Amino acid sequence: MKKKLSALLLMMVACAVSAPAQTRGALRINEIMVQNDSSVVDDYGCRSGWIELFNSSFAPLEISSVYITNNKDVLNVQDAQERKKMMYAVPLGDVNTKMPKRQHVIFWADGLPTRGTFHTSFTLTPGKDNWIGVFDASAMNVIDSITVPASLLANTSYARAVDGKDNEVDPAKTWEVRDNLTDISYITPSSNNIITDSNTKVETFKTQDKNGFAMTIMAMCIVFSALLLLCVCFYVISKIGERISKRNKAKAQGASLREIPSSEHPDHDSGEEIAAIAMALHEHLDAHDQENTILTINKVKKAYSPWSSKIYSLREVPRR
Repeated sequence: MKKKLSALLLMMVACAVSAPAQTRGALRINEIMVQNDSSVVDDYGCRSGWIELFNSSFAPLEISSVYITNNKDVLNVQDAQERKKMMYAVPLGDVNTKMPKRQHVIFWADGLPTRGTFHTSFTLTPGKDNWIGVFDASAMNVIDSITVPASLLANTSYARAVDGKDNEVDPAKTWEVRDNLTDISYITPSSNNIITDSNTKVETFKTQDKNGFAMTIMAMCIVFSALLLLCVCFYVISKIGERISKRNKAKAQGASLREIPSSEHPDHDSGEEIAAIAMALHEHLDAHDQENTILTINKVKKAYSPWSSKIYSLREVPRR
């Protein structure tokens, strides 16, 4: 028995340890700007290259202790400790490293990690291919990586066409260059790469159901379906209770319910019968099932006080 419990405990610990590593697999490089001359500024009012990460899962994601680097040579290093020295580690203890679901975070590639959690220890080089990789806490597994082309101009970004997704039909269209010159090529740091101002499903439903009749029918169907389901549940529960009551009655008589023919099964006591029996026992024995629920109030006679006497509130007859 102890061996089984130990094995179960080890499995639970292994699952708990592996869960963060599995969730970090949803982290994606989403948008990159190598040369920032007129785009967004950091919390110090400075402009520098930036890397946007995206939580593609539908659950919060803790990104502390992951590693970010632009040094592709780390792929040739087999020792984990040596790899960690060559990369920027997202520090522990910052509440902002917990990313909400489907949200973004920007890391400033300014080479000034002393400025805060989101300032990396490396910089991006304009005019050259910039390889960027994100590694898990072990520094051995690549979560996501991308090579930004050297042709990327200043104040333009290299972004995914759709947040956190790869184009499986045409992988070449997964990434695109954005320059803010058109409505479909805007740069979106800390925001969705595709900004939607309306819900197509809502607009379609509004067009097809102008008066709301379909919405009314759907709502009524949902309500009545829920009520019907509740009725079925109550009926099934009552039948189960009746079955248990009959079995207990048969057991009290020293028989099994299976051995008794269906026509001779004991009747199920109704709520009225149980209430009548309880009241009869109360009247006969003058006892309560739960004495601590009985509240006794004793009438206390108040002491006389002239302050509350009504005679002092009457006017006296003047003396002649």
